[in-house]
Amino acid sequence: MEYRMLGRTNLRVSALGFGCGNVGGLMVRGSRAERERAVARAIDLGVNFFDTAPLYGEGVSEDHLGQALETLRPQCLVATKVRLGQAGLADPGSAVTHSLETSLRRLRRDRVDLLQLHDPIRLARAGGEPGADETLERILPAFETLRRAGKVGFVGMTAIGDTPAIHQVLDAGAVDSAQVPFNLLNPSAGVTVPRGFPGQDLDRLLDLTRAHRTGVVVIRVLAAGALSGETARHPIAVPTVDPIASGPDYATDVTHARALRVLVDEGYASSLVEAALRFPLGFDAVSTVLLGYSSQEHLETAAAAVGKGPLSPAALRRAEACWRAMAPGGRAR
Repeated sequence: MEYRMLGRTNLRVSALGFGCGNVGGLMVRGSRAERERAVARAIDLGVNFFDTAPLYGEGVSEDHLGQALETLRPQCLVATKVRLGQAGLADPGSAVTHSLETSLRRLRRDRVDLLQLHDPIRLARAGGEPGADETLERILPAFETLRRAGKVGFVGMTAIGDTPAIHQVLDAGAVDSAQVPFNLLNPSAGVTVPRGFPGQDLDRLLDLTRAHRTGVVVIRVLAAGALSGETARHPIAVPTVDPIASGPDYATDVTHARALRVLVDEGYASSLVEAALRFPLGFDAVSTVLLGYSSQEHLETAAAAVGKGPLSPAALRRAEACWRAMAPGGRAR
């Protein structure tokens, strides 16, 4: 397993992370035996970064992760999140503190290594989603208070919402890490995409994280499964899923993913899943690639893929041709 520094922190994280979210579902709906076997195997494979959130299964994921780690007692890093919503924005300080204390009880820990803001960030408050100024002035200071109290090692954010707002918060240097949607269906966080490219343009967000030495946790590396090129869902996964920063719906993402099978047909990777997992590893701003699992088999496949290292420059050039073809009027060359 390769290890990388999480930005300017002192945390050395495995290139492959263990996502405990609802989409894959293992840490929410898997049996206790399945969960503990998968966590134990992840540790054996060198995975040391586990990411969860209160939102995943309404606390079930945190509870199950805490249970597994209490049983196995590995040396590892644990990250969780805070989702404020409309109610929490009234008093962010109290809401953040209450959320963390509840998470710590579920996780059976005294502190977490990384606490991340889970709300999308807007240019100005929209409903229950905070604006960038509000995030910097009212919300992240509450995270810092918990850091000074020793409850939190480092502070992060989920880089979703309005692109300019995300850039504003990151450019302020207010967080140590960012969870960034970055995959073969939407590479805009790392490269310049053609005009009209489907999905949200994150405007080379990785350039900004690199400048501020902000750690990058890649999320949606398989676009919630669409980058398998298959519409079928694993029985333990959520049956339907909304894309983040990619196409308008899951079916469209699958269609676009199938166009990328040329990477397999031309020998750059043994499968589309492998190509997708290896893609972000070639960007030096990336600290870890977070993947949610439905089974231990998924974990084994991911570890084997990540172990092969980044895609070749030739593979990336081939992917760029596919991205050009995805834009209106574009075509592969």
